Amino acid sequence: MPNYDLHSHTYHSDGTLSPSDLVKRACCNGVDVLAVTDHDITTGIREAQGAAQAAGILLVPGVEISVTWGAQTVHIVGLGIDPDEVSLQAGLAEQLKFRSWRAEEIGRLLERKGIGGAYSGACSRARGALISRTHFAQFLAAEGYVRDKRDAFAKYLVRGKPGHVPGQWATLPEALGWIRASGGHAVIAHPARYKLSATRLQRLLTEFKESGGEAIEVVSGSHSRDDCLRFATLSVRYDLLASSGSDYHGPEAPWVDLGKLPPLPESCRALWASWQIADFPPGGA
Repeated sequence: MPNYDLHSHTYHSDGTLSPSDLVKRACCNGVDVLAVTDHDITTGIREAQGAAQAAGILLVPGVEISVTWGAQTVHIVGLGIDPDEVSLQAGLAEQLKFRSWRAEEIGRLLERKGIGGAYSGACSRARGALISRTHFAQFLAAEGYVRDKRDAFAKYLVRGKPGHVPGQWATLPEALGWIRASGGHAVIAHPARYKLSATRLQRLLTEFKESGGEAIEVVSGSHSRDDCLRFATLSVRYDLLASSGSDYHGPEAPWVDLGKLPPLPESCRALWASWQIADFPPGGA
């Protein structure tokens, strides 16, 4: 049975490894099929494709799109996308515009709280075009304002804290439209993280499917065993395919690693069951 890991990040968004190093780690960990799914950006895919071809593993080009749904942020992974598709890139460009403004605004808010240099500090830690809250968390930890990145989010960067800026992301139909236009498959990422009531989760799954969504991440690096079983049941109930991804960001979080995931529960229908090797030759499409 091939080892699939269909959710990972490079330093083009908020990961810490280059695309080539990410692929090397995946190969060493026994991953056979890897998806690179940076947040709202696809600039790492080409390098990853070359590294995957050299390593002899299959590279699925992907992206993780931030969505505003029901006044909160939900992440939708697009797998098997054409990274050059025009409407996808136009949509991601708008996402990046907001990210750039948000980073400046976070810097201004932290300045008002007596934390100078946060914006420039975050920028200096971003190795790609995207500046994320993770880069601010790295700055806050390095400067001694907090113990670590988790502490930075808890004290400064989440709702109700001094550096929080509400998301103004794509709508669910917009994001799924971009993914479908690029030939990709839409997947709800790490659904257990959204802390939704049963009623709101039902609404999300229903709207997702009605908008053309295909799958849900049943197995995730942030899911417990009970979470996996719960979302396996929901995938069957809502006739959604099941995906599996570590959401790996780098070796700084050793409790989440590439390719070290439990198998999908047997009740699920795997997203990749209908994929052909020809769909993703070594190095990607």
